[in-house]
Amino acid sequence: MYFQDRYLSEEQRMMRDTSRQYVDNVVIPFIQQNRLREWDMDPNARLAPNILEQAEAAGLRALCVPDRFGGIALDPASQSQTMAIIATELARGDSGLADKLVQNWKISVLIAQFAPEHLQEYWFTRYMNEPQFLMAHCLTEPHGASDRWLPYNVPEINMDTKAVLEGDEWVINGRKQFISNGFDATLYVVYANTDNSVGMQKGTSSFLVPRDTPGLEVTNCNETIGGRFMNNGEIVFDDCRVPADHLLVLNDALGKAGIYFRPGKVLVAAKSLGIGVGAYEETVKFVHDRVQGGKPIIQHQAVALRLADMATRLEAVAALLRHAALAVDENSPDADALCNMVKVFASHEIVKVCEHAMELHGGYGAMLEVGIEKYMRDALINLHSDGTSDVSNFKIVRAMFPETSGKYAG
Repeated sequence: MYFQDRYLSEEQRMMRDTSRQYVDNVVIPFIQQNRLREWDMDPNARLAPNILEQAEAAGLRALCVPDRFGGIALDPASQSQTMAIIATELARGDSGLADKLVQNWKISVLIAQFAPEHLQEYWFTRYMNEPQFLMAHCLTEPHGASDRWLPYNVPEINMDTKAVLEGDEWVINGRKQFISNGFDATLYVVYANTDNSVGMQKGTSSFLVPRDTPGLEVTNCNETIGGRFMNNGEIVFDDCRVPADHLLVLNDALGKAGIYFRPGKVLVAAKSLGIGVGAYEETVKFVHDRVQGGKPIIQHQAVALRLADMATRLEAVAALLRHAALAVDENSPDADALCNMVKVFASHEIVKVCEHAMELHGGYGAMLEVGIEKYMRDALINLHSDGTSDVSNFKIVRAMFPETSGKYAG
């Protein structure tokens, strides 16, 4: 079921098994023994340090770091597929943890492609030596998020965050919101407007900004209903100065970040699938162990119908996920449509899977100490993660019918 051996290379099978062992032996026991820990209002106290330390020991933090720095450089021909397999396994244990690591993988790809060699050497060396080192991708702003990705490109939708070159330094001013890993990251990739005379697609640049840079302030940890082991944050830039060589991409940062955005949507779908698999596995155990009416409840027709529906939805999500990840890796013409399709489809289908899981657990489904409700909370986050469903659907139609689709806004 889901990622079966017949779909995997030997390397992918080994990575899946390593991820599965880590989740079964480290992550799930931690979650089960600390049901209330995610609700600690001190963000630094939520995830035990040994969780990332064990991820480091398993090689899961090193993905996409160039091998010359001790990392695991994935085969570009199957990179999205491999990351999807691993992200699914991690999210089966905890989606917030999966998101922590996924952000690091995606940003490692950007740094490896666009950062100068001396910065790669410095930051990848630090990253590999510090298990708690996290990275964040600062794109979303308080006044613009998914709507900025609608199929029009005018100066009015430009980033509110601005960067101006003064001598040999870039000066950044602005605010970023809803940033994954934003509260506790050590290194940020920041997107800012550098040419206000053109649209966002042609006037946005990206920069490497260390957390300890004067003028960078982390102002808040956003308290979400799910995915709470990833600390989502808000960041303010007030005359934040970085050296000129910290520029990654000038003006075409959004175009060049295609290596980030397409796999990102595949990984949101993979995290959704992992949540659904976790909910399903817990429910399978429950319906075999729970006895009502003198027999295990799996023998009741109403239970059997829901369980079959859960399994079917999971298989459908997994099939589309494999298809979309392959299209992204092959850079096929339908990749844009498929990566948005799987993101939307998976997020909605997995919410339904989690609804069945809660119903089949009866009153236990709503109890914090049982943990089934956590799958539902985590699943709901992915409905809008990496773009809302409506905007994603607009982009699907635009990708399929570029000559005839409407602008939908603007």
